[in-house]
Amino acid sequence: MSDGYPTAAQKKALRLICDHEPMPAHRLADELVAARKPSTNPGYGPAIARMAGTLAWRLQAQGFIAETLAGDWATTTEGRALIACPA
Repeated sequence: MSDGYPTAAQKKALRLICDHEPMPAHRLADELVAARKPSTNPGYGPAIARMAGTLAWRLQAQGFIAETLAGDWATTTEGRALIACPA
């Protein structure tokens, strides 16, 4: 996180959440892995999946996503505006 400015990875996660909301946390990890090019490194997929939690935490701290009552992620008005996601 860079002083409130989202990184490219954060914007990608935000776009995935916007496109599939409300999105369960485990599905965000699956979608991030699927969105990346495959790798022959066996640790690649698990590393991307672990990153999902950090990305979601940062997006929530910045006010771009919020947790629903069911525990899923949904974009906020600010998050949708950031990536021009339709309401």
